[in-house]
Amino acid sequence: MGMDWERVPLFLWFVGIAALAMLPVALLAATDGDYATGRPFLYGAVLISSVAYMVALAMNNVPVTKFARSQLLALLGAFTLLPLVLAWPMVEAVDGLSWLDGYLEMVSAATTTGMTMEPAPLTWSRAVHLWRAEVAWLGGLLIWVSAIAILAPLRIGGFELILPRNREIRKQVRWMGQKAITPPRRVQRAFSQLVGVYVGLTFALWILLMVVGELPFIALCHAMAVLSTSGISPVGGLTGGDAGIWGEIVIFGFLIFAVSRRSFAKDLPALGRRWIWQEPEVQVAAGAVALVTVVLFVRHWYVLFETAESFGIGLIPRAVWGAVFTSASFLTTTGFVSEEWEIARLWSGLSTPGMVLMGLALIGGGVATSAGGVKLLRIYVLYKHGQHEFSRLIHPSTVGGVGGTRQRMIGRQAAFMAWLFFMLTALSITFVTMVLCLIGQSFETATVLTLAAISNTGQLTDVAIMPPLDTGTLSEKTKMVLAAAMALGRLETLAIIALFNPNFWRK
Repeated sequence: MGMDWERVPLFLWFVGIAALAMLPVALLAATDGDYATGRPFLYGAVLISSVAYMVALAMNNVPVTKFARSQLLALLGAFTLLPLVLAWPMVEAVDGLSWLDGYLEMVSAATTTGMTMEPAPLTWSRAVHLWRAEVAWLGGLLIWVSAIAILAPLRIGGFELILPRNREIRKQVRWMGQKAITPPRRVQRAFSQLVGVYVGLTFALWILLMVVGELPFIALCHAMAVLSTSGISPVGGLTGGDAGIWGEIVIFGFLIFAVSRRSFAKDLPALGRRWIWQEPEVQVAAGAVALVTVVLFVRHWYVLFETAESFGIGLIPRAVWGAVFTSASFLTTTGFVSEEWEIARLWSGLSTPGMVLMGLALIGGGVATSAGGVKLLRIYVLYKHGQHEFSRLIHPSTVGGVGGTRQRMIGRQAAFMAWLFFMLTALSITFVTMVLCLIGQSFETATVLTLAAISNTGQLTDVAIMPPLDTGTLSEKTKMVLAAAMALGRLETLAIIALFNPNFWRK
């Protein structure tokens, strides 16, 4: 009797893919002559894949009736339990790395947070850096696939705003529904449609970064970091590379894939628009980046009047580019800092624009992308609802018409859901900050750590506060709280609450 692959639990698929991902790391370590590092990854690939196959074979006859529950639990397990498997070869390969720190590294990578718990990660071997970047890259692919195959039918993860009860729109996304195809096939179909795009974009960015002067290995890690919005770098960021300003320009062009899903997939209904720059999420992102850039630029003249200090006119382009690139990077929760960011910071007269960067990271990127945060579409919905309420104040007797598709998609129910999610996020931030304060962290440190974890932008610990936080010195309790906060921010509060729905557990 052969294996019925559709009956294999989704979590075991995750484990099997993670085991196969260890092979390139072992191969790189072997080419570098670092056999002590490559051996744990090779043994881990063989052992973990074998155990996963035997467990899948044993569970092949177990019927699964609650696909929604099992898939959502599998997604939660990918960010909480799977890092235990991912951490095993890393703990064996890195001298002095504890199991807790290894687990936190893998949670941070799998959730595309990019926060490191080690004080000196740059001393690690190339194989270990590739493993961190590869786990984050696979985490980004998982988010792309699960968003359309798991979260969309459940109407969570931002889809509660763009999948209303409208016949025309339901026809456009009928293949997402549970009646169209079985849930296992839905995951397979989403994976087959998106993996080629994801790999192709990563390969294209890798080639372009090498063309502008970046070393091949660093270019590969940075390409995977941009597509997954993890910001994981083997050289501590873009400032440690050789691509310079041209590398930043190339990366800036690829940040669009963390702003709007329609830039790489057509599986979502358009909001009554035709061109990508007319998408609401793209417009909100452009407006936020432009606003931050203008504020930082104009503040220079305020500082000039107050202190009579000024910079040369020749620094204006560098200051503007530093503000534009860094703002877009943190808005998409990638967390890369421009080489010109220091010029932009000095131009504005701010010691550290930490609140600005934390606010951008909290807003986040687009729905169904690998970016974290509240999501741009929710901000757009709240803006349109506020605009409508102001209109009612001026014209109390106005009556809203049915309108076109875009108007129907952002009705009152969508505004209510967006506001509900915003309040749940605020309560989550408050709760995690309070817990961190209770276990010994200062309020400022707790706030930065909480926003970095929940928005999945780990680089905030380096640029949002001065001096940068040394996450390697955090207590074990703090690290465990951060791990839970990363998973909460990645899966979103509504998805966690959905697990408490009694319908998920009824037979």
